[in-house]
Amino acid sequence: MDETLTELGDYIEAKLLDEVSSWSVTYGELTVVVPAERIVKVLRFLRDDARCGFIALVDICGVDWPAREKRFDVVYHLLSPRQNQRIRVKVAAAEGELVPSATAIYPGADWFEREAYDMYGILFSGHPDLRRLLTDYGFDGHPLRKDFPLTGYVEVRYDDERKRVVYEPVQLNQEFRNFDFLSPWEGTDYVLSGDEKASN
Repeated sequence: MDETLTELGDYIEAKLLDEVSSWSVTYGELTVVVPAERIVKVLRFLRDDARCGFIALVDICGVDWPAREKRFDVVYHLLSPRQNQRIRVKVAAAEGELVPSATAIYPGADWFEREAYDMYGILFSGHPDLRRLLTDYGFDGHPLRKDFPLTGYVEVRYDDERKRVVYEPVQLNQEFRNFDFLSPWEGTDYVLSGDEKASN
């Protein structure tokens, strides 16, 4: 399997020349890294080339690397039913950088790109309707970014008195606790209150 994917990686690199930054086969999967401005040309080639035939777009997702200059990876997962192969295409994008939309090649990219925008704030140029998909229109921030607070900024609830949904600032009713995550079978290296009685 890895040999077939290696041949496919060599073939794609030879055909696309300067369009591909790098490629690798890891854990039985071919990953091709492409500059953002070249993604449309590469996706069209992967779909239309007879040896590739990646006609099915399975998913587009984002990955957040906050410490990196190009903070986001946009990851395209494609399937070739004829070749019975999958491929992953990755694009790195900085915050606010526009990634060309894949909707002209794969119409199903529409909602995938909307989800990546909603969850990560990744912007797609040429998208026919780039707006939030999973969160509310007035939602503050992008919840899958690693710097987004776990509690969020507001909580949503239905108010019986007002007979409508209300948004309120998040209130934590208990203080943050620091968990040690040690195995309960190995025991802790400190004494919990009340444990001193058991040792007598």
